[in-house]
Amino acid sequence: MEIADTIGAGTVVLVEGVSDWRALEALAQRRGRDLAAEGVSIVAMGGATNVGSFLNRLGPRGLGVKLAGLYDAAEESDFRRAMERAGMGAGLTRAEMERIGFFACVADLEDELIRSLGAAAVEQVIEAQGELQQLRTFQRQPQWRARAEQDQLRRFLGTHSGRKIDLSALLVDALDLSRVPRPLDAVLSYV
Repeated sequence: MEIADTIGAGTVVLVEGVSDWRALEALAQRRGRDLAAEGVSIVAMGGATNVGSFLNRLGPRGLGVKLAGLYDAAEESDFRRAMERAGMGAGLTRAEMERIGFFACVADLEDELIRSLGAAAVEQVIEAQGELQQLRTFQRQPQWRARAEQDQLRRFLGTHSGRKIDLSALLVDALDLSRVPRPLDAVLSYV
């Protein structure tokens, strides 16, 4: 979704990248929601460093649309500063950011999905895509051999251009809906 497509949207959900956008869309579909019909647009910002620009254009000092978002906990200070500069509050805590629709993923959304699904289920998704051998080769590399399986899976998802994008919706489709990662569930509930 491009920013021009948000004109007329009642709510815009800002996410860092396309994989986050696809995951959120997949969860909405699984929950029987049609976000577009509800006036909700998801915008992939092309990275967390772009949040200020998007908040300025869309927030209270811009188009004034209702905003929500997902971000990685490591980017929280950047999001907080950008939200404050855009007129969305002052001295925002994580709890206050959540009250206005912005939710943190511990490491990133893929990490959240891996923890919710468990390693075996993630490997089944990878295998269904014909990439299990590539995963096993990656896991045998000396620098990754001794690492926790969750860390291996998270890194593997990012080793090939487009892999996170291709797998994010599939990982959401594999979720037990009672085990949806909190930030993903919370942002969807907010909008």
